[in-house]
Amino acid sequence: MIQKLLILSSLLLLACCATSPTGRHQLLLVSEETAIAASKEAYLSTVSEMDKNGRIDNGAAVNARIRMITGRLVTEAIRMRPDTAEWEWSIIVIDDPESVNAWSMAGGRMAIYTGLLQQIKPTNDELAQIMGHEISHALARHTAEKMSLQMATSVGVAAVGVATDNDEIALTGAALAAALAVSLPNSRSAEKEADRMGIELAAKAGYDPYAAVSLWEKMGSLPGSQIPQFLSTHPNPQNRLQRLNRLAAKMMDHYQPDETHTVFLLQ
Repeated sequence: MIQKLLILSSLLLLACCATSPTGRHQLLLVSEETAIAASKEAYLSTVSEMDKNGRIDNGAAVNARIRMITGRLVTEAIRMRPDTAEWEWSIIVIDDPESVNAWSMAGGRMAIYTGLLQQIKPTNDELAQIMGHEISHALARHTAEKMSLQMATSVGVAAVGVATDNDEIALTGAALAAALAVSLPNSRSAEKEADRMGIELAAKAGYDPYAAVSLWEKMGSLPGSQIPQFLSTHPNPQNRLQRLNRLAAKMMDHYQPDETHTVFLLQ
């Protein structure tokens, strides 16, 4: 009986294998469509709760900057994956000076924290690397991948609520899994993939690829407890700097800073 279950499980895993935009094999027990629908529910609940608690930064200057840079990146993301033109691309700025973080969900729903902007003080080129990295997580189906891993390893999604950024959001089922996926770190393979795709998106959108290197140097100067979650699974900092330098050199052919770049209008 156990042998039959193992064979059945193996066949299921094989049937649910997919390939990411960079050619990496992925386990997708959860479809991207399911992940997008669940992410929408989780995102809207989170935004509503944060807005009620006054944690959304609606400052005109900061939002205009974030939306302009992210909009240029999304234009390139759609060129990379034309089907994502139908996504409800959106971003919010979360007012949390202590949190040096940013995240994305399936379907192009993103957030960035004021702590990242205030403590890192990124240039526009460096900010493009951050948002390109997050957009790449969405393009590469990393939310669905993490939800699938939860399912495959029986990580509990049976709880009736999840704590997100100190706000209790009442979620259940797939929406809870999507919200939990944001709080869980990506694998090293997924992070490397987002690095590679993100630098390409930024270069094509007119942002200096070598800003990925200077950004990481700034991140590395933060106290250990402040290292952003989206960088927590990366390998040795020096190795990463060398890898980013190699990636940046390869992307210089895509870098056209003087061209006019289309800004996608985010929701």
